[in-house]
Amino acid sequence: MSAILKQRVQYKPLLDKLRTPQELVPLFKDNMYIGWSGFTGVGGPKAVPTALADHVEQNNLKGKLGFNLFVGASADVDIESRWADLNMLRRRAPHQVGKPIANAINDGRTLFFDKHLSMFPQDLTYGFYTRHKQDNPYLDISIIEATGIAPDGSLILGPSVGASPELISYSNKVIIEINTKLPSFEGLHDITPVINPPFRTPYPIVKATDRFGSPTLKINPDQIVAIVESTTLDKVPENTPSDAMSQAIAHHIVEFLEQEVKAGRLPDNLHPLQSGIGNIGNAVVEGLATSNFKDLDVWTEVLQDGFLDFLESGKILSATATSIRLTPAGFDRFFKNWDDFSSRLILRNQTISNHPEVIRRLGVIALNTPVEVDIYGHANSTNVNGSRMLHGLGGSADFLRNAKLSIMHTPSVRKTKVDKFGLSTIVPMATHVDQTEHDLDIIVTEQGLADLRGLAPKERSREIIKKCAHPAYKDLLLDYVTRAESYTAKHKSLHEPHILRDAFKFHTNLEDKGTMRLESWD
Repeated sequence: MSAILKQRVQYKPLLDKLRTPQELVPLFKDNMYIGWSGFTGVGGPKAVPTALADHVEQNNLKGKLGFNLFVGASADVDIESRWADLNMLRRRAPHQVGKPIANAINDGRTLFFDKHLSMFPQDLTYGFYTRHKQDNPYLDISIIEATGIAPDGSLILGPSVGASPELISYSNKVIIEINTKLPSFEGLHDITPVINPPFRTPYPIVKATDRFGSPTLKINPDQIVAIVESTTLDKVPENTPSDAMSQAIAHHIVEFLEQEVKAGRLPDNLHPLQSGIGNIGNAVVEGLATSNFKDLDVWTEVLQDGFLDFLESGKILSATATSIRLTPAGFDRFFKNWDDFSSRLILRNQTISNHPEVIRRLGVIALNTPVEVDIYGHANSTNVNGSRMLHGLGGSADFLRNAKLSIMHTPSVRKTKVDKFGLSTIVPMATHVDQTEHDLDIIVTEQGLADLRGLAPKERSREIIKKCAHPAYKDLLLDYVTRAESYTAKHKSLHEPHILRDAFKFHTNLEDKGTMRLESWD
């Protein structure tokens, strides 16, 4: 027991429950339903999951010891990838990142349930995901990472809140990993207790800085079967530096927002901003940080490295999220400027950060990246070619359906093995729809920005092609639209014209020839 662990565990009776990760392995039985803390790869348990993977590997138990795993979003990529390679994931929900787990899902070894991140925790506490259990409807064990335990036995969480409150409330047993490698995050959280319908009261939020929860996560100490000391930091990969393409997207968005202010549809300091994770999202945040906008608020899921410049510039008054997902260098910078950053940051439950009514009430401006967008404004965020799961829906639809401005940004093309313009992200028909035409306002590529507000489908198709399609595909797409309108006119179905035999020719040509560039529609 380290001196720092003794200091961090202020509720001293729990020190009697200190165990090594290896001592806890016998608690885990095949096909158990278990939960992990964490959100987008930070704040999750590391010591116990690693010990379980070691146990499976060392005892030739691959495929013989597996679990139904529930995490607020994605978990530690290295650990979960190892679990996937060892066939330890029977079932997983609601979001994941990493090639091994994506392979396990697409190979059929792991059953994956994709869900809006605002809805997943509450649906868990409704018993939706454990209704087939034979013994009881609760999770068997949840493993929660914390940076300390308060004198009353409540938990001081780390860089994420996620679904930890709901996991604890719906678990028979809880293991707490105290990460002594991290500094204490005390004071950064605003955690709301789990209250299911029909007697919920409205969340008292009218501005991004409103607090109405607790700085710690309440838990019955009797529920805790063990505490473990962890000394492993989260591993977030370095961001790809912004390039001309992502900078062009950022420029189009900043210019559009400036026009909205000039037209009187937005105030000078905009509305609270949301940005999805990823390199393009980071570049957009960097673009906003160098713009003339100031006195901004952020209401989002995840804060990435790009937000640090924004915070240091003094242009952000406050930022609320459910996770701080920083690279090692980003966390170093964050901790060195703790007093400044922490005074303007709040970490909340994902049910609050992603709450549809709150997003709508605050008038959030949402920015997210799709896999593809079709000519009528439907977006696919999850399934490549309609079938291959990428990561999952995440929280993008929570924001895009309810934001004041719903913006999706993407490169107009991506390269394939045989063609540097081989894949168009603007397609005739999306192979899978996560965000419908009814939810999106703005589509942006490096080519330009299409404002779809108030436009009928036939108007949207030309606006998206004209402003967003790459020159290598613009004529092909316009030709498809013209042919589809001629074809559907004969059948008196001109509202949203399609020729079904041609709608997926981009995708079938990609499968056959490695490029979406057709020689002909015939």
